[in-house]
Order: sequence, then structure tokens, then C-alpha cells
Amino acid sequence: MATSLLLLLDDIATVLDDVSILTKVAAKKTAGVLGDDLALNAQQVSGVRAEREIPVVWAVCKGSFINKAILVPAALAIGTWLPWLVTPLLMIGGAFLCFEGAEKLAHKFLHKKEHEADTQRHEQAVADEAVDVVAIEKDKIKGAVRTDFILSAEIIAITLGTVQGQPFTTQLSVLVGIALIMTIGVYGLVAGIVKLDDAGLYLSQRTSAAARALGRGILATAPWLMKALSVAGTAAMFLVGGGILVHGVPAFGHAVEDWAKATGGVFGTLGSMGVNAVVGLVAGAIVLAVVELVGKLRGKKA
Repeated sequence: MATSLLLLLDDIATVLDDVSILTKVAAKKTAGVLGDDLALNAQQVSGVRAEREIPVVWAVCKGSFINKAILVPAALAIGTWLPWLVTPLLMIGGAFLCFEGAEKLAHKFLHKKEHEADTQRHEQAVADEAVDVVAIEKDKIKGAVRTDFILSAEIIAITLGTVQGQPFTTQLSVLVGIALIMTIGVYGLVAGIVKLDDAGLYLSQRTSAAARALGRGILATAPWLMKALSVAGTAAMFLVGGGILVHGVPAFGHAVEDWAKATGGVFGTLGSMGVNAVVGLVAGAIVLAVVELVGKLRGKKA
């Protein structure tokens, strides 16, 4: 009896050790997506009223948990019965991400007056106490959750590739662990970023000269940080989406990886990212053109 118990404990320890090692490996592989996810979500929740920032972050965070509650069982099922379906689904998600990035750029640069008018209307609505801010935020939250779904799908797919061939319990444990770590990590950081200005204001009102100086520094840099994250968020759509499309074509993806390794160092990394960005821009422009054309044709028929 005692021997059986010791063997059981040894088996459990071995499984936990495997889960720990594989979780670390998966976390390293998905770290790049984590950075993109952070930039995109910080961009999505920017521009809301100060007292509504944390509720918006929490709403998107709950949506992200729901996304992963759907994606983890789906990934396990697809990996078990339909492994060939993983790449096409990722390609569709990557193309949609590129489309969203292209749509943002087109709306900003090709419809500049409309974009400025929309921004002005949004700022006026946020400033107006009589406006139902929660209703205005619903579209922003939906967009953030939709984008999170695509990025979460990539994180889960990368993790699934890491644990492929492992026992089912190990796969499940690693997938759930990564889903929780990534969600808590991303939205914890997003909440901290959007409340930077409040922290700066608090410190600027302290009696300590050092605290006041730090507070003023935070207040001065916070708007620039949010603008930088907004730009990084749009760029991330092309980098992540383009990266998915590049790796979805094995011959092309391996050629890019081999070239980056042969080049080595910073230039290899930047070159690989540049290829992903160009592919993302081109794919996004093509999908946007098709969507616009279909919209016009449907309008004419109507």
C-alpha cells in the first residue's frame, strides 16, 4: 500500500515537472504574441473616461477568459481529430487581423476628415456627463474582444504545437496554464498602463520633492506612451497577421527563417519582421479591397 502510494506520488511529480518545463517553453514561444496582445489591448481601451478605464479593461478581460474557455477545448479537439484544420483556421485569423489593420490605416489616412470628425465626436461624448458612456464603450469592448480572440487563438495554437504528442493530461494542463498566465499578465499590465496618469497625479501631490518630480515625469510621458502603444498596436496587427500567413506557407516560412538565421543578429530579426509586416500590409490591403468591392456591389443591388 505504501509502495503504491509512493509510486503514485512519483508519477504525479513527474507529470507536474513535465507540465512546468513545457509551460516555460510555450511561454517563451508565445512571448512575442504577448507583447503584441498588450499593445493592441492598451490601444483598444485608450480614449475612455478615466473612471471607466478599469471597468472597460475588466470587461475585455472577461471576454478574453471566455475566448480561451472556447479555444482550449477546441484546440484539444482539433489537435486530436482534425490536426490539418489548425493551419487554415490560423490563416483566416491572420488575414482578418491584417484586414483590421488596413481598415484602421485607410480610415485614418484616406478618410482623414471623417476620422477627425469621429475622434471629435467621441471626445465630446466622453466629456458629456449626460451621455450613456457604457453604450458607447460596447463597440470598443466588442472590437477588443474580437481582436483578443485571434491573438488568443495564435497563443493556443503555438502552445498546442509545443505539447503535441504529450499525454492528454499534460496537454490540458499546459494549455490551461498558458491561457491563465497570458490573460492575467496582459490585462494586469493594461490596467497598470491606463492608470499611469492617475498614479502620476497622486505622486505629483505628495510632499516629497522626489515623489512630485516622479509624478510630473509620469504625467508628461503617459500621453506619449499611449500614442506609442496606439501605433504599436496597429503595427502589431500586420506583424502578427503577416507572421501567421508567412508560416502558414511552409516553404516560404522556412525560407524566411533560414535567411534570418543566415543573416543573424539584429539584421536577421528585423528582416524577418519586415517580411511579416510587408506580407501583412499586402494581405490586409487585398482583403480590404475585396470587402469594399463586395460592399459596393451589394449596395448597387439593394
